Amino acid sequence: MSDRLHFETPTALEYFSALVADDASLSLLEAAASLSQDEHPDVDLQALLDEVDALTDQLRRRVPSDAVPLQRLRRLNRYFFQELGFAGNVNDYYDPGNSLLSTVLRTRRGIPITLAVLYIELATGIGLTACGVSFPGHFLVKLHMPEGEVVIDPFSGQSLSREQLDELLVPYRRSHGLEGDFDMPLGLFLQAAEPRDVLARMLRNLKEIYRSARDWPRLVAVMNRLVILLPQAWEERRDRGLAHAELGNREAARQDLGAYLIHTREAVDRAAISSRLTELGHDGPGRLH
Repeated sequence: MSDRLHFETPTALEYFSALVADDASLSLLEAAASLSQDEHPDVDLQALLDEVDALTDQLRRRVPSDAVPLQRLRRLNRYFFQELGFAGNVNDYYDPGNSLLSTVLRTRRGIPITLAVLYIELATGIGLTACGVSFPGHFLVKLHMPEGEVVIDPFSGQSLSREQLDELLVPYRRSHGLEGDFDMPLGLFLQAAEPRDVLARMLRNLKEIYRSARDWPRLVAVMNRLVILLPQAWEERRDRGLAHAELGNREAARQDLGAYLIHTREAVDRAAISSRLTELGHDGPGRLH
């Protein structure tokens, strides 16, 4: 009798880990869509991706083959913001659903970064060159056009001028001392965001929502993804450890906090984390071996 092949379905974290393992093959849309699995374990991700493909195909059929980039952009904006009705969720900005593509596709409401992920997918599908921009405090979309760069606010659908972008930067520059001799050119704030950085920003949005709400189980779920996505970001390991401690998961907390202390010898919060480790029944970080 021949042995039968047996394939186990990967867990949500295993699936996410595979998606983000290599920057060269990282699909932003698919990885962003997979974030919905923590809140909605039964979400059909393939159906979600198929829905986005269908929207892209519908838009593509409406764009003449000889349309110039500016015509394509105008058609995209009309389709995305007016016909489909995507817009910022001004009534409940901090609803976690705004960070989940499955919810945003259903409600047509989101925050800048989730709207941007969908907008970029449609833009690329009709031959435009678009990328996300991790602008301070407000995620944006940048399109490379023959006439120059166009910056779109995916929350409002507005095309932003340099003057408007400079105005949006005023609070950030003031709070970081980037004025006068320490000013930085606008272009430095408009660099294209890599897919891994976009995912990190999406997860950190959820992280802040759940931490503010003291929703430790959901926070740990988000932190699990951040640790997978950014394995060298030891502050994420620390924050997961602190969340585990709140849940009473002492061993998991000790492992994370110990790893943080081992890898951040100059951390300003080293004494506080060492004290927390002692409270958890551990004398301090072990040795690397």
